[in-house]
Amino acid sequence: MRTPEDVFEDFKGRRKGILRAVTTDVDRLYEECDPEAENLCLYGMPDGSWAVDLPAEEVPPEMPEPSLGINFSRAGMQKRDWLMLVAVHSDTWLYAVAFYNGARLDKGGRERLFDLINDLPTCYEIVAGKGSAASKAQNRKRPPAPMTSGRPGQPKFARQVHPQSRPHVRPSDRGPGPRHTGYDEDDDEDEVDSDDPDGNYADGEGDPCPNCGRVYR
Repeated sequence: MRTPEDVFEDFKGRRKGILRAVTTDVDRLYEECDPEAENLCLYGMPDGSWAVDLPAEEVPPEMPEPSLGINFSRAGMQKRDWLMLVAVHSDTWLYAVAFYNGARLDKGGRERLFDLINDLPTCYEIVAGKGSAASKAQNRKRPPAPMTSGRPGQPKFARQVHPQSRPHVRPSDRGPGPRHTGYDEDDDEDEVDSDDPDGNYADGEGDPCPNCGRVYR
């Protein structure tokens, strides 16, 4: 396999077989995965078929092997949960085989292979009803929400404030008024002799006010 497209064609065939096993041929898969049997694996073939079989006896194997013992967990799980578990392990096996076949590709070829594979929903997403090719493409094209950062590591959503929406500050809210010094006009009256209602002193002590004639001590 010399090109990413060659590897991808092999991946699509094996993926088609896995999907057929966990969606269309569920009853047959369920029967073949006997919990009383030995360690069994689910294989997807390049031609779109599938098979449940024992793992290869070669050590190391010629190519990556699927997860062992998928039949053992069948007895203790709900059927749907078990199918999703098989789909997850099958996804990892499909990726391993694809990049095993693409080991001789250069950086650009591996990136191209990943993009081709990533355009397809996983087997798990299909079994769980969470994924489709259209939804994945739409999520990739969706622009991110505008964000602004006040401090590094703390992004915040941008927020616009209309000038008329700013709060009106009343004069009383702008700050404290003049400080009261303790002086009161009534204090002046206390210093006037109560014997003379006009505030004039008979003894002549103090200085008279040039305006009102009162004498202050």
